Amino acid sequence: MNKEWIKVVIAAFFEVFWVIGLKHAYDFWAWTGTAIAIFVSFYLMIMAGRKLPVGTVYAVFVGLGTAGTVFSEILIFGEPFKVEKVLLIVVLLAGVVGLKLVTADNVREGAES
Repeated sequence: MNKEWIKVVIAAFFEVFWVIGLKHAYDFWAWTGTAIAIFVSFYLMIMAGRKLPVGTVYAVFVGLGTAGTVFSEILIFGEPFKVEKVLLIVVLLAGVVGLKLVTADNVREGAES
């Protein structure tokens, strides 16, 4: 995995925090943390998208963020565990991994093709 894909994974990690923050923020500091998470998440995704295929970057970002958010809601916030939901997340992650595997890792130096 090259450093651009690592940026995408870290961006998805921060996406989980800002999505949770949008739902559960209640004071200035929680909203500040949410805003910082949004900034870091999108900054890393945009930086990775400059050198990797944007469609794949976005799909991986959203897929990992969605999976992380669902599992966080179950583990931290007491969302009911449903086998169907987990199976669908596994299918989503399989699609994300599949996209990553079929996307060439040849990193571009600029936006030109």
